Amino acid sequence: MTSFAQTMTILCAVGAATAAGAFFTFSTFTMAGLKRLAPAHGAAAMQAINREAPTPLFMLLLFGTGAACLVLMIYAALHLEDSGSRYQIVGGALYILGVVLLTVGYHVPRNDLLDGLDPNSAEGIAYWATYLEEWVRMNHVRTIAPLVTAVLLAVSLRVE
Repeated sequence: MTSFAQTMTILCAVGAATAAGAFFTFSTFTMAGLKRLAPAHGAAAMQAINREAPTPLFMLLLFGTGAACLVLMIYAALHLEDSGSRYQIVGGALYILGVVLLTVGYHVPRNDLLDGLDPNSAEGIAYWATYLEEWVRMNHVRTIAPLVTAVLLAVSLRVE
């Protein structure tokens, strides 16, 4: 494996593992804590979290890792003779599908819908219950995908 591929693999693995950790907190205790609040308070707290989430550093982690995975996948596809290339392709694809596309296509629209509702209204309270079920279920996927990505990329460094 070239030093470029090795460096990209390590960067992608660390980025994926870090993203998995961020999502893990929501899947294991953050959302459970918000669910214990009165619905209007839980929804309002999640609205505040969602407004703070798109910081440059978090966006760099999420989407920069996705871009790096895409570069790594292209490089690996052009170097299929390298022993770890197939792991890199699968790992990168899993990150892009399970994190980038799931975030943009599934979580962000639900976050935007929640943000547009008054958490004290009947509609806001009703949507909060739906949001908790749907958002959390798919966040589990968004937690597992980058974790598996990190494992696959780590394995790609060791196969011969």
